[in-house]
Amino acid sequence: MPNSHRTKVLVVGAGPAGYTAAIYAARAGLDPILVTGLQPGGQLTITDDIENFPGFAAPVQGPWLMEQMREQAQQVGTRIIYDLITEAHLKKGRDAEGYFHLKGDSGDDYLAQTVIIATGAQAKWLNIPSEAKFQGSGVSACATCDGFFFRGKVVAVIGGGNTAVEEALYLTHHASTVHLIHRRDSLKAEHILQERLFANPKIKIHWNRAVSEIKGSGTPEVVSSIVLTDTQNPQKTEILSIDGAFIAIGHTPSIGPFRDEVKCDQEGYILTKPGTTQTSIEGIFAAGDIQDKIYRQAVTAAGTGCMAALEAERFLDHNLIVTLTGQ
Repeated sequence: MPNSHRTKVLVVGAGPAGYTAAIYAARAGLDPILVTGLQPGGQLTITDDIENFPGFAAPVQGPWLMEQMREQAQQVGTRIIYDLITEAHLKKGRDAEGYFHLKGDSGDDYLAQTVIIATGAQAKWLNIPSEAKFQGSGVSACATCDGFFFRGKVVAVIGGGNTAVEEALYLTHHASTVHLIHRRDSLKAEHILQERLFANPKIKIHWNRAVSEIKGSGTPEVVSSIVLTDTQNPQKTEILSIDGAFIAIGHTPSIGPFRDEVKCDQEGYILTKPGTTQTSIEGIFAAGDIQDKIYRQAVTAAGTGCMAALEAERFLDHNLIVTLTGQ
């Protein structure tokens, strides 16, 4: 039988942004509920060594870090529910008692005075069979996260937009050679970025090429080469020896049921007021990669999660005084 959950703060999403928001909300005595979604821990659950999260001298495992955040959130008073929000009725505003109404895949109803959306974003992948095999073993979707591991090595960046060019340029600070693989004969990136790319002697561009297979070697097996197919002549292939492949064909925000409820940009990222996490609806906040398509780092996601919780607390203090019942 479906249940009904009432809370002052509902956090939707269980990545660094969501857990941090829950920790701050719980420490403020707001008794938050966090709904995890389909992938508790977010993208860090498929990230092996993390060396750039403050506070750890040695690399830590992504799943372990997320587990620590989950435990901390629970210890300070967060109620964590393993469910997926499938309906969000935010445009309608609050009901007579001061609650927004949301519904989970379980059938449960969620009534919240404020909502923090922290559902994140997912990297777009090539969707070739060998790609998933080497994720964490030479295949990555984040140069700023993993570029450090390829010092003095040869890497490939797949893509032709701003993200791909920016990642290729960034990787030149670590790698000895960066191969940019693009399926067309011209880039979509901004002109100034293209100029920087073409001027960098470490970067080699492969036009009209698509990655059809990723190969590995060694024990444990790691990326050792990629098979390139000529997009103008599919019968023609070549093998390029590399140590790592960075997929840079974009990200997809996990906007789900919130797409038509709050204002988003053309790509589906939630728009927030500059310098805040406030969305187009008062009392609804967004944190982490669902509203950040520039930095996409665990530490920045955690920072906006903190901001969202503090803003939700201030909003409740200044705008809404409702006695919760039926928890």
